[in-house]
Amino acid sequence: MMNRDYWTQRWTTGETRWDIGRISTPLKNYFDTLENKDQHILIPGCGNSYEGEYLWNKGFKNLVLLDISEQPLLNFHERVPEFPQKQLWSKDFFEIKTSFDLVVEQTFFCAINPSLRSKYVQHMSSILNPGGKIAGLLFDFPLTETGPPFGGSKEEYTSLFDSLFSILRMDKATDSIEPRAGNELFIELQKT
Repeated sequence: MMNRDYWTQRWTTGETRWDIGRISTPLKNYFDTLENKDQHILIPGCGNSYEGEYLWNKGFKNLVLLDISEQPLLNFHERVPEFPQKQLWSKDFFEIKTSFDLVVEQTFFCAINPSLRSKYVQHMSSILNPGGKIAGLLFDFPLTETGPPFGGSKEEYTSLFDSLFSILRMDKATDSIEPRAGNELFIELQKT
């Protein structure tokens, strides 16, 4: 059900409650600690990608924005016309083969069907370079049958990731935006 047509329809009709219109505070604060501007970064399910815009403006040029729907990529390119179109990918995350040093997680994991979570973990491990990381936010509320977004818990996430990743950080985000306060975990996971 949640295929290209589904997401394009959500963008076309403006059903984008997840879009806060700016970079989220926890990701901005994390990005401000990054020093290696040469690392290869992926933002899957990027949407309008205020995160991508922030990184680009800070000098991170080895950046790929990925969304299954082309519409948010068009929105992004209109906002940031100097961003190379060859780094805007309208593809299914599970079909990409390129390797990355960092994958930014911002609502993507909790937007896919929960039945795909193990596949997500496996695929993340396959596309990350040795020592590569996933960093960002996961929702921390009970797993629902309807969504997106779909929730989950620290315990569930730990059991999913700990066979292929070292959990460097998985804590309640203390700097979430007000509507998400208390409902986000900040993660930093390193491929083992």
